[in-house]
Amino acid sequence: MDARLDYFADPTAGKILKHLMSAGRILKDSPLPAATQELVALRVSQINGCAVCIDMHSKDAAAAGESAVRLHLVAAWREATVFTGPERAALELAEQGTRIADAAGGVDDEVWARAAGHFDQEQLTALVVLISFMNTANRLNVIARQPAGGYEAGQFH
Repeated sequence: MDARLDYFADPTAGKILKHLMSAGRILKDSPLPAATQELVALRVSQINGCAVCIDMHSKDAAAAGESAVRLHLVAAWREATVFTGPERAALELAEQGTRIADAAGGVDDEVWARAAGHFDQEQLTALVVLISFMNTANRLNVIARQPAGGYEAGQFH
C-alpha cells in the first residue's frame, strides 16, 4: 500500500509539518506524564482508525516501558483495572474530545471536572492540546492513507 501523498516531499506540507513536529516535541516535554500522553495518543488514534499513529504510539510506549497488558487494554479502558484515576480521566476526556460530533454537547461538565480534578492547569492544557494535536495528525494520515507497520520506536523524536 502506498500513501496518497508524500507530505515530506511537498514544500508547503514540509513547512507545515515542521511546525507540527515542533509542537509535538513541546508536548512531549510538558508536565503531563509521558505514560498518560502515550495512552491518550493511542486511544485517540484507535477511535480515528489511524493505523500509522497506532503503530507509532504503541511502539513508543512499549519502548518507554509500558506493559503489553495496558497497551492491549486501552481500547477497553473502562472495563480494565490497570489504569490509574488520572489516566482514566484523561482517556475519558480524549474520547469525548475526539467524538465531538457524536455528542451534541461536546465534552460534558462531569468529564471535564474529573480531568480537572487530577491535573493542574498546565497539565490540563497540555492534555487538551495533545487531544487536538492527535486528531490533526490522525486526519492527515487517514486522508492520505499513510501505511503502518514500519515505524521504529523513537523515529520522530
